[in-house]
Amino acid sequence: MKILKKSKERTAEDNRALRDGVTAIIDDVCQRGDTALHEYNEKFDDCHRQMLRISREEIEEAYEQITEQELSDLRMAKSNIEKFAAAQRGTVTELENFSPQPGIYLGHRIIPVTSCCCYVPGGGYPLYSTALMLITPAKVAGVKRVAACSPTVKGTSRIHYKTLVAMDLAGADEIYAVGGAQAVAAFSYGTEEIKPVDMIVGPGNRYVTEAKRQCYGQIGIDFVAGPSEVLVIADAKADSKTIAADLLAQAEHDPNAKGILVTTDEAFGKQVIEDVEAELKILSTSGIAKKSWDDYGEVVVVDTLAEAVAISNDYAPEHLEVNIENPDEIIEDLYNYGSLFIGGNTAEVFGDYASGTNHTLPTVKAARYTGGVWVGTFLKTCTHQSMSLEASKKIAPLVARMAYGEGLEGHAKAAEARA
Repeated sequence: MKILKKSKERTAEDNRALRDGVTAIIDDVCQRGDTALHEYNEKFDDCHRQMLRISREEIEEAYEQITEQELSDLRMAKSNIEKFAAAQRGTVTELENFSPQPGIYLGHRIIPVTSCCCYVPGGGYPLYSTALMLITPAKVAGVKRVAACSPTVKGTSRIHYKTLVAMDLAGADEIYAVGGAQAVAAFSYGTEEIKPVDMIVGPGNRYVTEAKRQCYGQIGIDFVAGPSEVLVIADAKADSKTIAADLLAQAEHDPNAKGILVTTDEAFGKQVIEDVEAELKILSTSGIAKKSWDDYGEVVVVDTLAEAVAISNDYAPEHLEVNIENPDEIIEDLYNYGSLFIGGNTAEVFGDYASGTNHTLPTVKAARYTGGVWVGTFLKTCTHQSMSLEASKKIAPLVARMAYGEGLEGHAKAAEARA
């Protein structure tokens, strides 16, 4: 293995100030409710609106601002996401009357969570695609109350009109103009205006992420996410400019985002570096993308595709692109990734917006143990059982013996009562 470009090492960040700051916000929201939320809206977003919940009139005004092309694009993207979520839901099936032995009947039900909050970041960009990605599968899953929230455009009292339209198109039942750690606290514990939910999903900055981590247990979450990542496995048959564009598409997210190329051809790797530098000179988001690439961009040359696979599986990237002549040669060997993009025609950005798969994905090696948000995120598999009198009498002595063995006499007697 040869490293043509090495990324900066991520040092162990001292998170004490972050943790303490988020804890203080959560405690404040729990104690002062909406008053605290309004103060944080003013402090962080210069937002002075009176009601946190978005009215139907505001939603209609947003529709008046959006162009027909923009609306058509949102509808097409939502349709693809919805169709894929519905197909996934069909794979998650109920189980009835499985019998491990005569008279014992086991099964499970697939039950949606009752309520959820879909957190849609604001930040520097109106991330309306995230509204579609979160709300649509929640609705397909059958969640009865789908709330959504997003910070307002800084200095205004309104959520960006495209984000608001996307939230409505996707089917949000309630929409609130609030963001940050305070929003996570509000939907976890409730305030005067905001009723708490069972689950919070969606990406956010490090304060949102830390708040989700601290509130987990009070509510369910999708996962704790970090900066965005893409790893590309490519050979000399790939197009270097396309690979460069894909790496920079990830880099423009965040100065801490990471783009990695693992290639079997050294000359190709060097050409990608040149192409990245050339595009940075004309990219409008180069201020962010260049810092990300300079600090965390990485290009690695390997001798074999097997070595590339091993590096990828160890890294467990959020997005994994396989851009080689015969992708099927290695697909089955890849098992740690958030979402996989196969072949040169399949850009990672297609999944970000409109192809149908979800873009809310695990980062910082979380893909070792979880996938991304999908319709199943909002579903619970809950077991049930029933027994005949004969089966109950037959299994009771077994259970009683096991219970006595653990020293739990009450358990044993409950079994013996049916013997």
